[in-house]
Formats: sequence, C-alpha cells, structure tokens
Amino acid sequence: MGIREDDRRYAVYAAHRSDLIRYATPIVGSREEAEDLVQEVFIKFVPEDAATPQKLKAYLFRMVRNLALDVRRRQKRDLRARPEDTPWWGLPLDTGTPEENALFCDQVRQVDAILSAMPDQARIAVEMHRFGGYRLEDIASHLDISVAGVHRLIKAAIVEFAKKMG
Repeated sequence: MGIREDDRRYAVYAAHRSDLIRYATPIVGSREEAEDLVQEVFIKFVPEDAATPQKLKAYLFRMVRNLALDVRRRQKRDLRARPEDTPWWGLPLDTGTPEENALFCDQVRQVDAILSAMPDQARIAVEMHRFGGYRLEDIASHLDISVAGVHRLIKAAIVEFAKKMG
C-alpha cells in the first residue's frame, strides 16, 4: 500500500465524514458518540478489495453501521445491567463537607420539631403528601375530611415551615 493509496482512502473518508456522522448519530444516540465511532472506523479503514472511490464509500458506511450497531447493543446491555429505576435509597449518597452535613442534620431536626408540634391531621397530611407522594384525594379519604380541607392543612403547614425555617 503506497502513499497514493493512503491519500485516496483519506480523501474518500474526508469527503464523507460529515455524512458518516449524520448516519451514525441516530443509531448510537448522540453526535459525540457518532464522531468517536467514525474516527475509530477511519483508523481501521483498510479495505483490501475496494478499488474505486464508490466502493470505498460503501465500505466506510458499512463499517460505520456495524460499529454503531455494536455500540448500541453494548448500551442496551449496560442498561439492563444497571436499571435506571434504582430507588433513591439505593443510589450513592453525596454527604458533602462535614459542615454541610452538620447543617443538613440541623435542618432535619428543625423539620422534625416543626412536624411534631403540628396537630395530628396537619402532620399526617404533610407527611402523606410531601414524603409519601399521596394525592390530596387519597389523604382526604384517609383523614375523612374534604379535599379542600387537606389543601388548607398542607398550605398552612408550608407557611409554618417557611416562617420557622426561613
């Protein structure tokens, strides 16, 4: 393989690089991945039997497609290995600096004190809504009050938190 052959291959690659990136992007899911993939194909780009520029172009597109599909299969396999629906308590915790941690603990104690001082219905409504993710209708049914009543309890509790935590 002489220098002329390398120049011809580079010319074909350079002429179709942007087309190859556009071709690979929807397969791998991002332009950055596609650019890396096309660069990897160029490094491996040594067709033995491709004599014409048209054959070189077809060879390049086939290599990009095959490598892009490999990347996509690998991404799917990785997603199966670590699901995205990991609960919050299963994720690593960033505790921050000791000062931030102490401040957070103080805020938790404040919230606990404010919640403890609330009437039972208000405390239960806030806990169900904010911590449990329940809908107002569900809370109203549980407390045996109207939805408007639940809304008033939660709104008053938020005002209370704002005053005392502010």
